Order: sequence, then C-alpha cells, then structure tokens
Amino acid sequence: MPATALITPSASGWNLDQSYARLPAMLHESLEPTPVREPRMVVFNHALAQSLGLNAAVLADQAAIFAGNELPDGSTPLAQAYAGHQYGHFTGLGDGRAILLGEQITPTGERFDVQLKGSGQTPFSRRGDGRAALGPMLREYIISEAMHALGIPTTRSLAVVTTGEKVFRQQSLPGAVLTRIAASHIRVGTFEWAAAHGDKEALQALADYTLQRHYPALLTAEAPYLALLEGVMKRQARLIAQWQCVGFIHGVMNTDNVALSGETIDYGPCAFMDAFDPATVFSSIDRNGRYAYGNQPQIAQWNLARLAEALLPLLHADEKQAVELANAAIESFKTTFEGHWLAGMRAKLGLYTEEVDDRTLIETLLTWMREEKVDFTNTFRSLSDAGKTMVYDNSAFAAWHAQWQARLQRQPQSAEEVIARQRAHNPVVIPRNHKVEEALAAASEGGDLSVMERLLGVLSKPYETSQNQPEFTTPSGLTSAAYQTFCGT
Repeated sequence: MPATALITPSASGWNLDQSYARLPAMLHESLEPTPVREPRMVVFNHALAQSLGLNAAVLADQAAIFAGNELPDGSTPLAQAYAGHQYGHFTGLGDGRAILLGEQITPTGERFDVQLKGSGQTPFSRRGDGRAALGPMLREYIISEAMHALGIPTTRSLAVVTTGEKVFRQQSLPGAVLTRIAASHIRVGTFEWAAAHGDKEALQALADYTLQRHYPALLTAEAPYLALLEGVMKRQARLIAQWQCVGFIHGVMNTDNVALSGETIDYGPCAFMDAFDPATVFSSIDRNGRYAYGNQPQIAQWNLARLAEALLPLLHADEKQAVELANAAIESFKTTFEGHWLAGMRAKLGLYTEEVDDRTLIETLLTWMREEKVDFTNTFRSLSDAGKTMVYDNSAFAAWHAQWQARLQRQPQSAEEVIARQRAHNPVVIPRNHKVEEALAAASEGGDLSVMERLLGVLSKPYETSQNQPEFTTPSGLTSAAYQTFCGT
C-alpha cells in the first residue's frame, strides 16, 4: 500500500509523496514542466485547497507554481505512460501535455494526484505542442466544479493560470495551465499499455498498486484481480447512471479517459443536454455519434471489456478460464448499470418503493420528452415544483401524469416527502451550454472573469430553488447539431 509520506507540510501546506514513481519504469517518465513566459493566476479554488490541507491564502498568489515555473516542496514530477482505444482504435498515448507533480497527502490521510495540464511537451507528445488554451481549461474548471456540486464523482480543478504565451489551434489563443486534482490518473489505458508490452510483472505491480490505492478491501479477496475488475465495473456502472440522470454527455469516452477510481475525468468536448434526445452529440469530432448520450452505457461496457482483456494474464493461468471469468464480470455490467439508473430515475420521480412497471412509467415519459423535444432538466424539476398540477397541456402527457399520480398513491410517503426526494435529485441549474460559452468568451476575449464567477456561484448550489433564475435555467434554443464542443488539442 502506498505509504503516507513522512513529510512535514510546508508553509504552503504541501505534503507531497510520489508513490507512482515507485512503479516499474515503463509506466512513467521523469521530467519537469516547461517554464512559461509570464504566469498569471486566473482562478483559484480556495475551498478545494483547504480540503487538501493547503494554505489557500499563500498559494492563491503563487502563479509560478501552477504554471510549472517553480516546483512545490517535495515534488517529483513525471509524465505517465498509457495507451487507449480512441474511437475504437488502439494507439499508444501517454501524458502528452501533462505532468504529475506528486500526490498530496491530506490532513486526514487521503491521497490525491496534483497534475499540471498544458505544462509543455513530454516524450509522449507526438506532434503536439504540449500546451493548452485558456478556454478549454476554464471549461474543465467550470464543468468539473458543477459535477462536484451535483454529487457526481469527478476530478476537480485547483487553479488555472495564463502563460503570457499564445497557442495555435484553428486560431491564435491565450495559453493556460490547469491544475487538476484526482483520486489518481490510473486509467483503463494504463493497463492496456502494460499489457501491450507483454510485461506481466509491470501489469501485476500496477494491479496491486490500484488495489492498494482504490480498493484496499479487495486485497484479501480469493481472486483479487478478478475482484478488481468487478470493483471497477461497479463504480463505472454507477458513474454512467449518474451521468444519464443529469443529461451529461462526456463526449470522448476513449479508454484513456476511463479512471479506475470511478471518477469522471477529462472534460474536453463535454456538455449537458437541453432537449431530451438519446442521439445527442456535441463533440465536433464524433461524427458518427459513437459517444452520444444514449450510447454511453454500452460504450462504458465496451471500455471495461478492454480492461478485462488487459487483465487476462492475472485472472487465471489457463487462458480459456481467464476469458470465462472476464466475460462473466463484463456481462454483469448491464444489470448493475440498470439497477443504478432505475434507482436514480425513481428518485427523480419521487418514488421510494419499487414496482415492476416503474421502468415502463419512466420510459413512457422519456419517449414523450423526445417526441415533444422538451427540456430534460426543466421537465424533471417542474414535476417536483408543480406537485399534482399539470406541467404541460398535452393529452399524452396528461395520460402519463395520471399514471404517475396513481403510482405515487401506492406508496406510504407523504406528498411533502415525495417533493423533497424529487428536489434532492433534480437540479434547478446545470451548466447550460450558452452560459458556459458566454463565460469562456468573456474570460478569453476580454479578460472579464465576473461572468464565470457568477456562473460558478449559481452552479455551486444546483438543487436550491433560490437558484431558479431564468437567465440560468432557460435553454439556449440551439439544437445539438448547432452547438459543437472541441477537445482543446
């Protein structure tokens, strides 16, 4: 198990270890970030810093550290190696523009990766410049904080600094570096990298490390590596169900973006759905809809099958039996996911009890929503705000509404309890795409951070009725075809 660093925290609160560096050398490359011309702090997450045991008052002014010009006390920087199936095609990857500074040990003994994103070229950069633009880094900051407030497991953003340099994508853009905090950056692609090199010792060391760091209770399991696969599957099933219940579309569910910790990672071409449609896609490069909203569960299962393939040498000495064990674990994903999804949807409708026809009740509503092109978030929230009052003047909706009211009558909870349950699971606000774009444009083009700060304030309390401001709850009116997001590279 990664030992807690025996380090006296610095005045800034840094208490860094680097247990990942003690894994086989094929899994990482030691190197320092590339300094930038003129680092300037754009946004700093004081609350997150305090939860990590960092001195926010001191660090909020230390842009040089969060740009990579200076290293925090105890840092042992490295770039992680990993592979990945990108849109179904296997390729070698690695941290092409990121440096892991170390692992912050919090006052409660928890361990979190501290990673700089956009910190310069690495041996894995291929043809990339190793840099990042301000807009995509602020997007990750906004969306990851929104996901955290929604109660969905996620990496978080500690800081964004500008570099005083330009990066070139389709146009010249202000450069930036984001500091990402994660339970770890161990991915399905990390295991694929080790497996692709045929290094069983490295694969086993990585599996042992992952068990110790994220699934310590499974270390004593009869078959710990099979238990690891099953544990990752369960966390991913729950995570994807949570995405589906708030209309979140990741946009780039490649295997290198699947964290074994069960956190949402990498906020590139991500967005939240307005009008309900399972075919919704926002990513500019997902031309065939591989990662559309409705495909996310099956893609997650596909990605986990790639993890299972990588783990085969550890599951059983006999390859045939190893495959059988892996298949059984992966096949259980659908049932596990559906259990979490159904529980989440029941909660959104204020259902405490379970009935066999609940799925039909839910799917009838979703089908109506798709046909009528109504807003996903606002429809569910309006059901909790309106109570027994009809939300839509529509015969099909009226028929569904009557069935829902009859279903509510068959459970013992009061109307007040039903509404409380709904309001706890149906956000008033989400990061509406046009509001995110407004914030990014104001910050990137005019240096005005007030728009983003106001948006972050609203998103920090997504379930509160006091946040019901039309400015933040009204859909943009743009279809998914009219709105595109980009990966930032």
